[in-house]
Amino acid sequence: MAGQIKDSPRECPFGDAAHDEWGQDCPIGDPAAMARSFDAFGGSYQLNPAEALRWSRDQLPVFYAPKLGYWVVTRYDDIKTVFRDAILFSPRNVLERITPATPEAQEILKTYGYGMGRTMVNEDEPAHMERRRTLLDHFMPDKLEAQQDMVRRLTREKIDAFIDSGRVDLIEGMLYEVPLLVALHFLGVPEDEIATIKTFSVAHSVNTWGKPSDQKQIEVAHDVGRFWEYAGAIIEKMRAEPEGTGWMHHTIRMNVEKPEVVTDNYVHSMMMAIIVAAHETTSLASANMFRTLLEHREAWNDICADPSLIPNAVEECLRYAGSIVAWRRQTTAPTRLNGVDLPVGAKLLIVQASGNQDERHFEDGDTFDIYRDNAIDHLTFGYGAHQCMGKNIGRMEMRIFLEEMTRRLPHLRLAAQDFDQLPNISFRGPDALWVEWDPTQNPERADAKVKTPRRSFAVGPPARRDVARKVRIADLHQEAEGTLGLTIEDPQGRPLPKWSAGSHIELCVGEYDRKYSLCGSPDDNSYRVAIRREDLGRGGSRYIHETLQAGAEIRMRGPSNLFRLDESAPHVVLIAGGIGITPILAMADRLKDLGRSYELHYGGRSKSTMAFLDRVARDHGAVLSLYAGDESQRMDLPALVADLREGAQIYACGPKGLLNTLEVLTKDLPEGSFHFEHFSSNVAGLDPEKEQPFQVELSDSGLVLNVAADTTLLDAIMAAGIDVACDCREGLCGSCEVTVIEGEVDHRDMVLTRAERAGGKRMMTCCSRARHGARLKLAL
Repeated sequence: MAGQIKDSPRECPFGDAAHDEWGQDCPIGDPAAMARSFDAFGGSYQLNPAEALRWSRDQLPVFYAPKLGYWVVTRYDDIKTVFRDAILFSPRNVLERITPATPEAQEILKTYGYGMGRTMVNEDEPAHMERRRTLLDHFMPDKLEAQQDMVRRLTREKIDAFIDSGRVDLIEGMLYEVPLLVALHFLGVPEDEIATIKTFSVAHSVNTWGKPSDQKQIEVAHDVGRFWEYAGAIIEKMRAEPEGTGWMHHTIRMNVEKPEVVTDNYVHSMMMAIIVAAHETTSLASANMFRTLLEHREAWNDICADPSLIPNAVEECLRYAGSIVAWRRQTTAPTRLNGVDLPVGAKLLIVQASGNQDERHFEDGDTFDIYRDNAIDHLTFGYGAHQCMGKNIGRMEMRIFLEEMTRRLPHLRLAAQDFDQLPNISFRGPDALWVEWDPTQNPERADAKVKTPRRSFAVGPPARRDVARKVRIADLHQEAEGTLGLTIEDPQGRPLPKWSAGSHIELCVGEYDRKYSLCGSPDDNSYRVAIRREDLGRGGSRYIHETLQAGAEIRMRGPSNLFRLDESAPHVVLIAGGIGITPILAMADRLKDLGRSYELHYGGRSKSTMAFLDRVARDHGAVLSLYAGDESQRMDLPALVADLREGAQIYACGPKGLLNTLEVLTKDLPEGSFHFEHFSSNVAGLDPEKEQPFQVELSDSGLVLNVAADTTLLDAIMAAGIDVACDCREGLCGSCEVTVIEGEVDHRDMVLTRAERAGGKRMMTCCSRARHGARLKLAL
């Protein structure tokens, strides 16, 4: 394929139809002007790339930017699609200069013998995965645990040096040097030339991702050339220490053992690249984290009061203001992405910062929320075979920085300042971050125990169950016979996060964690849920009915939306059975507000047990059909399905019998016609005596895992350092879904339809397994 790669044209890719300057006849329509004027080095993109590309996410998620000569990809799902296929979307242009080198700069680099070759971030398969497997071991979570004490020691030394000063540039005082020292220690590189490395690092970033002037290119070329020489000199020193520790020593030993895999040039190029990659991104991400939290003071105060929030707060900072704005790929064959045809050789700028705020994946995505329960889904670390190997080092450092600073300087505040940063397409972070505080208020002056860490965190992604916000029960009332209505508010009067129709929250009451659909107005600052008492259930609803009182403070997770309404459907049939009215009512409200075509069918045992009956009749009476079982009224489900209009969709929530019947009736309808949500799961804990071990190949990550009889597939994947979203762990929510390439699945979830199970292309990793101990191959 390599011989087919050609540079993408900088002129309009649609040819004469668009005229010379993409005039009024441009076939991509009204957003063409925005695409035509997009400037990756312009102020709006540099200041806030996600906001600068909101128009694209909403109107034209894949567009050609003639000023840049790249196709820009801005939606979450599209970005993940690109990352998933490293063969069709080659990483070969990741380190390509975004601003071509001048002839003078090229000549200068030659004088230094500069020969930067492929590294782990920009090499194709199969070479990439073979090298990655050879060099991955040092990055595994269990191997990184031993680094925590060193990171905390370095952090404490830096804080000790400035804690009584009352003012410091956090980057100069801690956030540049500590990540660099950690990186050098991890690599096994000498730590005696930090200032030199900083100069070289900046030069490498400007050279690759920046827009230097012709004169600046000459200066940068000298620095890059000296960096190349410096990296080679370090390698020779390390070769003289065959027993040395650290990842680069390991790489050099692999160069001896497997020279055809880990070549001489590869060692030299990786030394230069990883010195930058291993610390620059963490330094910038940490600076962004502190700036973001101090600009959202309530979040900072919550962390000071509850350090268990730190791991998820770090993930939310990486999502909302990560240091990696965008990465690059190049097509190796013609393809189609979200309806847009891309030619062979098309260069792509995939903007993770935009995808990380895509409301199609993240509820209220442009709002910063440290309680966000799917923050870990962010794309800042990339995804798939090329996902950042050092992600868990970065997480570890950021957590320790935040734990130490919130404990020792809870009264920290941002100083008045202008924020400047190095203009480039891919990285984001301030050059300086000035903070200040009153040293006389330092807690450790009154209590020396404050200097003792309150919390340490296991290496790896955060545990979702540690993330819950405090809420208060503002009101309880009987919504119907056997159904309790709750109004939930923030104890401090803050507005709760926005939500969309179909969303749910999880209430943590006593020993019970239970999910309930939201059924109030998304515009309210409070939430409303309705809880049906199930005396034969698992005890959660009964406990809430018997013990919860107005004014009680409990914890809550969410909101999350795994039952999302397609607002573009030409007609929607809403079907609710019993307490299943809760998400369906929110959908009906939304469709009415939008002026969309819909009908509502609501059934229950009796009208006295049917929640929200008066409101449903008042707000949706014109399209409502009621069915009370004690009045011998039954939904004619076959007729509802048979009469379904072309393009219409069904959304249903209720008892298993209702949903199972609809599943059978809709099996021949076009895919995506039937959407449903279950109340409960059949999943029980694993019984090792009844389970069989099996093997799974992760094609995107190049790993083969053995899943023991007493281990879920989800846990085995996460133990291998692969991040997978998970919520219920009961097969109810669908958040841990993965794509199956090969193998027979023993499905145990309540998410997939019968047709989807029969198709064998999707599975839930929290509960489902390989049938009869077979081998599975997953796109992960």
